[in-house]
Amino acid sequence: MDESARAAEVIEVLKLAKEEPAQKALPILNGLIGLATADHEAPLELEEARSSAFLAICEIGKALHRGQPTDDLWGAAMKASERWLALAK
Repeated sequence: MDESARAAEVIEVLKLAKEEPAQKALPILNGLIGLATADHEAPLELEEARSSAFLAICEIGKALHRGQPTDDLWGAAMKASERWLALAK
């Protein structure tokens, strides 16, 4: 799977997970872990964009696990993932 396909999949999964209750969203987000690692070297800017997206997703996961509000976190994760996608194209 190439970088842009990974980023696009992350965006779709984020959209899906956002609509689910916390107990369902958390396992969905955990399923994204495999997409966080690259199978080849990429330019630093692309690596940073991917890392930023996954750190934002981890923040959602932590908040869901703790029962904290996630409203602002979803937007940040989506924005970071969209930046990753834009750089990957």
